[in-house]
Amino acid sequence: MPIESNVTDEQSVTRADRPTAVIFDVGRVLYDWDPRILYRRLIADDRALDAFVRDVVTTEWHFQHDAGRDFADTSAELIVLYPQHRELIAAWGPRFSDSIGDPIAGMHELVAELDAAGVPLFAITNFSHEFWPPFRARESVLFDRFRDIVVSGDEKLVKPDPAIYRLALARFGLEPGQAVFIDDNRANIDAAAALGIHALHFTDEATLRPQLRALGLVT
Repeated sequence: MPIESNVTDEQSVTRADRPTAVIFDVGRVLYDWDPRILYRRLIADDRALDAFVRDVVTTEWHFQHDAGRDFADTSAELIVLYPQHRELIAAWGPRFSDSIGDPIAGMHELVAELDAAGVPLFAITNFSHEFWPPFRARESVLFDRFRDIVVSGDEKLVKPDPAIYRLALARFGLEPGQAVFIDDNRANIDAAAALGIHALHFTDEATLRPQLRALGLVT
């Protein structure tokens, strides 16, 4: 039965229904992410910055990278449309990690606590196959705690496609009910819940912690 968990400290989950592993999203769950974090360093005027992010490096354009397309191809196509922004567009690829901001408050500490308790940790992230390796290397202190991470750009599958969850569960060696999945995107949560995964819609650590406590994963 599909499970979207909205558990609190006051609620309990039967032992048979309790998950044993946690699968995290990365962007806006473990780290802040916003193209403005990069481009406010390159564009001084706020109105020009807003227009560039809204009209040029759009979410739809970037989603192609998460789906597995190469930046060389997507940037060349975009530069044809916006030749006046050639240099700014070209900066997206080599400086993508600069669009990733600070850790989300309390989340790295929560990951460390789960790891110390022996809870198996995994991740499913919509992320470019080109942009992920340098970011993963930069943040190895956190990601070394994870047993495996499924990256959409490597698989050419993106959340919320059910196929990426099925692939991840098979790779992680988990049945749906053994996993709790945490994501800030409602569509991603709904897709996971439809497969029988315990799905938690992330807002902040203060809300997440009692939900994990009710599932028996933290004290």
